[in-house]
Amino acid sequence: MSFAMGYEEMRALLEKSLKPSRYQHSLGVAETAVFLARRFGVDEEQAKIAGLLHDCAREFRNEDLIAEAEKRLIMVGNIERQMPLLLHAYIGSRLVTEKYGVSDHAIEQAIWRHTVGGAKMTELDKIIWFADMIEPNRDYPGVERLRELAQTVSLDDMVLAGLTQSIAFVLQKGGLIHPNTVIARNEILLNR
Repeated sequence: MSFAMGYEEMRALLEKSLKPSRYQHSLGVAETAVFLARRFGVDEEQAKIAGLLHDCAREFRNEDLIAEAEKRLIMVGNIERQMPLLLHAYIGSRLVTEKYGVSDHAIEQAIWRHTVGGAKMTELDKIIWFADMIEPNRDYPGVERLRELAQTVSLDDMVLAGLTQSIAFVLQKGGLIHPNTVIARNEILLNR
């Protein structure tokens, strides 16, 4: 784990790169990730930095995300071509090294997985994924219940509830379910 700049430098650079509401969201995810890391005994510095930078690639316009991914040799699947916004997670995992000087596989992986999850998610992966769902600026039906779970149940039970709610929401809208989300949910169920 090494960082070419300190947290405050990262924060200032991120603030210049994102629109104000996205920047505030990023601060909220960092704060929530630290709370969850403390609760579950995960490295708080990794959680704080991953939470802060999880959306760093949102500096790019949606219509540019496929090109940005391809430029970084990131495979773009059919679902990502249909929903290019998903690519910001993958691009962000590379951008943290390119732009923010973060050399930490765990942080890179947590950022990569923060939108759709994946197989064999680590505790940090789960924390960033869930912190993104419940940070204080989020407002949607069911978020208060998820925030309550963040204080009372196990990490896996909390993430399982979030994945289930996320899948149900996408199904209700008639959208595509990313296979990694299904894998993440099924693994929690299979490992109970």
